[in-house]
Amino acid sequence: MSKVPPGPTPGFLVWRLANKWRVAVDRAVAPLGLTHAQYSLVASLHGMQRSGERPSQRRLADHTGLEALYVSKLARALETAGLIERTRDPRDPRAVQLALTEQGRAVTRQAVAVVQQLHQQLLEPLGGTDAARTRAFTDELTTLLDAPLAPPVPNDDSTQGTTP
Repeated sequence: MSKVPPGPTPGFLVWRLANKWRVAVDRAVAPLGLTHAQYSLVASLHGMQRSGERPSQRRLADHTGLEALYVSKLARALETAGLIERTRDPRDPRAVQLALTEQGRAVTRQAVAVVQQLHQQLLEPLGGTDAARTRAFTDELTTLLDAPLAPPVPNDDSTQGTTP
């Protein structure tokens, strides 16, 4: 029988922290007409465009970790708001490329500044965004995010009788 650890599990704490930060970003970017998910999309798109890339919706989904269908939905809403352009990729007619409009670049620059200030506030308990503890925390999160997830196969004889 496995021993139950005292206090909350790491998974629960990561979930709580992710929700806390999502709500904080939602509130911070709401005056700019964005949600946290939309912010994640336009900020990522902004960075990719600054690197000379005009990503497809699929590429942006892979970059953000969001589902491709959700990126498509967000992109349509952002296009309706005049913040991004969606165009067919001339090399692959099935793919849709994304680009920020002039208005989208302006809103994104404002949103990035607001979120950077918010991150400074949220990371203050670790010493701020440039602190050694924050860098170590970021390294630990990156390690966890880089670890591949291999979901167990139900009723697989090789996993019977093992504890995750």
